[in-house]
Amino acid sequence: MRYLNILLFAAVLVAVQGCAGSRLGSHSVDRRSAGTLLEDDQIEDKSVTRIKEKYRDSTQVNITSFNRFVLITGNALSEDIKNDVERIVRAVPNVKNTANEIIVGVLATSGSRRTDSGITGNVKSRLNKNKTIRTGTFRIATDSGVVYLLGLVTHAEANIAAEIASTTPNVTKVVRVFEYID
Repeated sequence: MRYLNILLFAAVLVAVQGCAGSRLGSHSVDRRSAGTLLEDDQIEDKSVTRIKEKYRDSTQVNITSFNRFVLITGNALSEDIKNDVERIVRAVPNVKNTANEIIVGVLATSGSRRTDSGITGNVKSRLNKNKTIRTGTFRIATDSGVVYLLGLVTHAEANIAAEIASTTPNVTKVVRVFEYID
């Protein structure tokens, strides 16, 4: 029975990695292991669930985990809530570090969130069209026109991605949240 469980787990990991590699197109490669991909998904899910349980009406928070590094963006009604949200995320298993970019003040409108979603889509599309970088190495999050780029990248890939993002319409700022592999 133990060997059957190990075999089943290995099959799931291979399937997860195969799906992740094909998410963004034919030249998409994710440098994270299948286990790390799974951990990143779990970190995001657990963080969002725990934050919503405590702060349903006083935050609009987005959690983006890449290689167990968690970017926290969005809005909170107070500095205390902002700090507590980060504490909640840091308590999630396997989180190795966080960047708390929550803006304190009024919660974002649905129109603002739609604009950010459109910006993210435009940046992803433009990255996909570039043949010199592999898009699966990046995660993109946008909040209030600020584009956050995450990934395991070379310095050259980081520079290309940042240039593409910074020249995308409606982008007000680009923040690099990379781990460099060179």
